[in-house]
Amino acid sequence: MTINTYHIPVMLKEAVDGLAIKASGVYVDATFGGGGHSREILKHLNKDGRLFVFDQDLDAQKNTIDDPRLTFIASNFAFTSNFLKLYGVTKVDGVLADLGVSSHQFDFGARGFSIRFDAPLDMRMDQASDVTAHSVVNSYSAQDLTQLFYSYAELSNAPQWTEAIISRREKAEINTTFELIDAVAHLTPESKKSKLLAQLFQGIRVEVNQELASLEAFLLQLNDLIQTNGRLVVISYHSLEDRLVKRFIRSGHIDGQIRKDFYGNPDLYFKRIGKMLKPNSSELEQNNRARSAKMRIAEKL
Repeated sequence: MTINTYHIPVMLKEAVDGLAIKASGVYVDATFGGGGHSREILKHLNKDGRLFVFDQDLDAQKNTIDDPRLTFIASNFAFTSNFLKLYGVTKVDGVLADLGVSSHQFDFGARGFSIRFDAPLDMRMDQASDVTAHSVVNSYSAQDLTQLFYSYAELSNAPQWTEAIISRREKAEINTTFELIDAVAHLTPESKKSKLLAQLFQGIRVEVNQELASLEAFLLQLNDLIQTNGRLVVISYHSLEDRLVKRFIRSGHIDGQIRKDFYGNPDLYFKRIGKMLKPNSSELEQNNRARSAKMRIAEKL
């Protein structure tokens, strides 16, 4: 399995430039995936530099780079600080997180991430997890499904999607991606079918993997983990993620509210570097899946 078949790194140059890498620094690639960003980071490190990479999907471990400066940690990035402490690391010079689902996960039909393949309802990034898309679709209450479809799938007519799924599962379990797609077929006119189904699958996937909770936990560690003048680079792919990242960079808190110190001065943790970036037209020609990507860069104060 090669990086190109597993996942094409998004905004590679912009991401690594955004880290402003110090040759002997300590860096974290919080979402290793195919290792594309990590390979580029390593090119900028000298023999004393260190790179810690995280990925909870064990398929990604097959892409591990044989380099003494790199340490692969098979874990969700929500536990970044805890694992780094095991290696004697309490401060780092930069953190990169590409929050997208890898091309491998979309293209390997058996995992159930894609609307293009008929596969068991799974969608787990961590195969050891007990929660699957099947358990969400078949066991969640109407209230919980509706909230999920509103909040994570961003479907304005969420109750109708809930009704369609419950109506189908009362007759028989919904076991596969195509059975799920068939259950909601009357809600997906051909002109909007791909977009609406992508939203539905996104919402279920976010719930299965607790993606927003993990992202919140990850971000809140960075106030202490990244040292002064260190960099944070985050690439997000939907508004739920980008909103969290934007609020955190602005305030150092998930709610986006800026706290003040005893004297009434803003208590800030990061400063934004440049504007939010998107892939250029040249990159989109090579990798259409990058079309929704947004990159934000910040420096620790």
